[in-house]
Amino acid sequence: MALEFTDSNFEEVVLDSGKLAVVDFWAPWCGPCRMVGPIIEELYNEHGEDVVIGKVNVDENPTISMKYRVRNIPTVLFIKDGKLVDKIVGAASKAAYAEKITANV
Repeated sequence: MALEFTDSNFEEVVLDSGKLAVVDFWAPWCGPCRMVGPIIEELYNEHGEDVVIGKVNVDENPTISMKYRVRNIPTVLFIKDGKLVDKIVGAASKAAYAEKITANV
């Protein structure tokens, strides 16, 4: 199961991981987010050993959302060595997310 990133664990689990992190910003009330959720789980199952993959509930973790200026959800950020290297705003195909992972690992 994909990790749960929060305001309190984000720095340790994502920024200091030394790996590419895939961060899905979502909310339970967001329809497109529910379409992306299973894709994130599949990517976790396929890449979880090499890539940190998880989700941020924007309603419960406003600090991270504001820091990365997430205004629309779903937004998936790709963070490596503490820096934003890519992002996808809106729902996309599994292939689109996988391509970003491959390009940034």
